[in-house]
Amino acid sequence: MEREGRLPVVIVAGLHSEARAEVVDRLLRSVPGSVALHHDLAGATDGSVLRLIRDADGVLSRGETPLVDDCACCALREDLVPELQRMADGGLIRLAVVELWDSVEPKTMAEVIAAHGGDRLTLTNVITAVDPALVLPCLANGDDLAEAGLAAAPTDRRTVGDTWARQLEYAPVLAVVDSDEADDEDRVLLAQLHPTALRVPAASAELARVALAGFDVEAAAAAQHPACALLPQEADEAGVTTFVWRRHRPFHPERLYEALEDLCCAAARSRGRFWLADRPDTLLAWDAAGGALCVESAGPWLASLPDAAWEMVPPVRRAAAALDWHPEHGDCCQHLVFTSPGLDRDGLERLLDSCLLTDAEYASGREAWKHLPAAFDTLLDAV
Repeated sequence: MEREGRLPVVIVAGLHSEARAEVVDRLLRSVPGSVALHHDLAGATDGSVLRLIRDADGVLSRGETPLVDDCACCALREDLVPELQRMADGGLIRLAVVELWDSVEPKTMAEVIAAHGGDRLTLTNVITAVDPALVLPCLANGDDLAEAGLAAAPTDRRTVGDTWARQLEYAPVLAVVDSDEADDEDRVLLAQLHPTALRVPAASAELARVALAGFDVEAAAAAQHPACALLPQEADEAGVTTFVWRRHRPFHPERLYEALEDLCCAAARSRGRFWLADRPDTLLAWDAAGGALCVESAGPWLASLPDAAWEMVPPVRRAAAALDWHPEHGDCCQHLVFTSPGLDRDGLERLLDSCLLTDAEYASGREAWKHLPAAFDTLLDAV
């Protein structure tokens, strides 16, 4: 939804560069007076970032912006909002389409525009462009972005798979291009990975409408936060399965650690929140794609906070906790979701269950749990 006097800005993201370019071109052709702003980071190793501004007829301007702290994404952040504000001041542009480079994640840029756009810019949506035939190959790619020539900084340690997963899952709109190579499995996988997304054919007239529909940065961030993420529900169609595993008993840290390789390779995508017996007050985030797993602390469980602190907790977090509430453990729980073609649901369930505390270990109580082998220290306490 446009706000009077502000330049509407839509972000188009995604690793599928040809699909992304098609979506941007269609927006430029269907929204009169629109322009696209793109920062090409491919030449960042030479010390600069190329800025391109174009409309439906071709390139309007081309310039360079220097790297900031040897980081291409930092340069993008520094240059993006001033360029958009300059466009807004001209008063002739109806829609600014920010076409992000391949590995740039839309969450960061959406928050930059929302925080610094002032009274001249309004973020109207975030769209990820998708070629359904490439969803699984990208998701299963465990290569570092640097190996693929897509790193945005020398310190960029992301992988192709986890970057693509975040690009896909953050956007409320997926613009899907026609693909002769895509089959039913590809389309069902896309639907199960992000079931709440609006999937719009890139060639449809609806694309222009949703580009201006409106976007809530805080709601989008909450939907991705491990404590209150909108995780997919159970599904099984066309050979693709989404398995939701929920338990209230904590994991034995050593047994879970020993099973990590099998667990993170069991599905093309897995995510959620979990708890370890030796860290009973810590909400832990699980994020895996392409055989690579990220485990990190996401703060305390609500059950471990004093009652007075609950007033400072966002309502969406309290609502998520209420859904998982247990009379003894509060919101402490295992809530992991695995999505993949050919998923061995029964085998995965047995493996996960085997990593929980046994009856005897559980009965020993929280103080005893804290003395279990601290197998996750190297992952969670690394500087």
